[in-house]
Amino acid sequence: MEVIILVEEDIEYLKNNLPFWDKLNHLEKKEIINNTENVKVLKKESVYSGKNNCTGIALIKKGLLRAYLLSESGKELTLYKLYDNEFCVLSSSCFIKNLTFDVHINSYEDSELLLIKPEHFSKLIEKNMHIENFVYKTIVERFSDVMWTVEQNLFLTLEKRVSNYLLDEISKRSSNVLALTHYEIANNIGSAREAVSRVLKTFSIKGIIKLKRNKIEILDKSALMTI
Repeated sequence: MEVIILVEEDIEYLKNNLPFWDKLNHLEKKEIINNTENVKVLKKESVYSGKNNCTGIALIKKGLLRAYLLSESGKELTLYKLYDNEFCVLSSSCFIKNLTFDVHINSYEDSELLLIKPEHFSKLIEKNMHIENFVYKTIVERFSDVMWTVEQNLFLTLEKRVSNYLLDEISKRSSNVLALTHYEIANNIGSAREAVSRVLKTFSIKGIIKLKRNKIEILDKSALMTI
């Protein structure tokens, strides 16, 4: 991570994107500004690596973060992704009571974060109910994403999971050409690369997608939706 001194543009970004900003008094606003860093994170760099690593509350100014579980055998399962203007709260799980599982968070692409230091933010939570409400509301939203992931893995066939993933990616990226490897897709949906490759090859034969080197072009979106 590369830490950069906060500039006026960053402060304005905090004011415009922290939903509880108007509920803070002058001292609380000053405390947040004084304890926020601008952090540049490279693609695949770790942001948070479990409950023993307390990074802080991260506001994504630009980029994409990925939260995932990691098994003892090294298999990954993506729980959810976070985009521009969204908050990463679980990276401060050290002050979130009863959170007993390890979530890993890395940067899915080069990202810029505004990171509020956890020790100061935890004190503000104790003093300001609006901040506390924000934190737990955000946690509930993230666990809703986690439950969606669990349902996908338990109840959908691999073809449906791959189709849903591709549809979700072209929607979020506003492009029919996705810079994705088979390994990345497998990690994101909690499957084996070989199994994902077989599904993609089937889609390719049917004319639904076109496989390129480290890229997938969606040719028939309606066919994916039908699946």
